[in-house]
Amino acid sequence: MKEKYQVLLYYEFVPIEDHEQFAAEHLEFCKSLGLKGRILVSHNGINGTVSGTVDQTNAYMEKMHQDPRFKDIFFKIDEHDGHAFKKMHVRPREELVTLRLDDPVDPNELTGEYLKPKEFYEAMQDENTVILDTRNDYEYDVGHFRGAIRPDIHNFRELPEWVKENKHLIEGKRILTYCTGGIRCEKFTGWLIKEGFEDVAQLEGGIVTYGKDPEVKGKLWDGLCYVFDNRLTVPVNHTEHVVIGKDHFDGKPCERYVNCADPVCNKQILCSEENEHKYMRGCTDACRRSPNNLYVKEHQLSEEEIQRRLEVIEQEKQQA
Repeated sequence: MKEKYQVLLYYEFVPIEDHEQFAAEHLEFCKSLGLKGRILVSHNGINGTVSGTVDQTNAYMEKMHQDPRFKDIFFKIDEHDGHAFKKMHVRPREELVTLRLDDPVDPNELTGEYLKPKEFYEAMQDENTVILDTRNDYEYDVGHFRGAIRPDIHNFRELPEWVKENKHLIEGKRILTYCTGGIRCEKFTGWLIKEGFEDVAQLEGGIVTYGKDPEVKGKLWDGLCYVFDNRLTVPVNHTEHVVIGKDHFDGKPCERYVNCADPVCNKQILCSEENEHKYMRGCTDACRRSPNNLYVKEHQLSEEEIQRRLEVIEQEKQQA
C-alpha cells in the first residue's frame, strides 16, 4: 500500500529572538523528520510550506504546538501523493512578508476584519463591496474570485504603489482582500487602514481554507489556485469548474504552467504541451533563440531543427 503524504501551509506572527540561529536549528529539525519544503523565518514570525508522510507532518505539527510561541499556529493540510518539494530550505529574512514600507505594519497590532468563508462569500455579493486580489498577476491569471480586481503587479511589494495610483477603484467601498493562505492580507490590510481606508476585510485562512469549507465549497471561485510548490495549482471550487487561464501563445483555455526555457527570463506562462514543443518553451522569439535555452538542451535539438521550428512560427505569424 502506497504511503500517504500531506502538505502543510502555515504562518504565525510572533517575536523570534536570533531568527538566524532559529532558522539554522529549524532546518536540521525538519531534515531529521524527513520533511521537504520552504520556510521563511524573521524576527517577527514564521511562514512555511512543507511536505512529508502523514507521520512526519503530524510529528512536525505536534512539536511546533509544544513550543509556546507556536501553540496557536493553524495548519492548513492538503493530502498529496508524494513530496511537493525537492529539497528542504529554511531561510532567515528581515521581513516575513516583503512590502518594504517606510512605516512597517505589525499585524498583531493592526489588521483588517477577519471574515470566515461563508461571511466572505456573502460579502462578495454585496454591491457596495470591491474584491481586491493581493497576489501577483500570474497567480490571478490562472484563478481568482469572480469579479475581483487584478492589480498589475508581479511582486507583492508593488501592491501599495499600485493602490496609490488606482485609489478610484476602491475608494468609498467595503474592501475585501484575499490571498493564498492569508499571510499577505494580514499585513496589507493594516497598511490600507493606515492609508485611510476604513472598511477593510480579509478572507481568514485565505483561498486554501475557503476551498475546504464544507458549506461554501469554493463557490464564486473561477479557475485554479496557484501554489508555490511542485503542484503549481490546486482546485478550489467544488461545485463547478470554470477555466479562465489562457495559453500564452494562442489564447486558448489553458491551466498548465511552465517556466520559460531561457533561464535568464524564467517567466511562468500558461502553455499547452503542444505549444511547449512548438515554441521550444520560449515565451518570446529572443528566448527561443537564446543559446542557454534549456528546452533545446533537454531535447538535444540540432541547429537545423531549431531553424525549422523558427521558420514555421514566422510563417504562421505572417499568415495570421
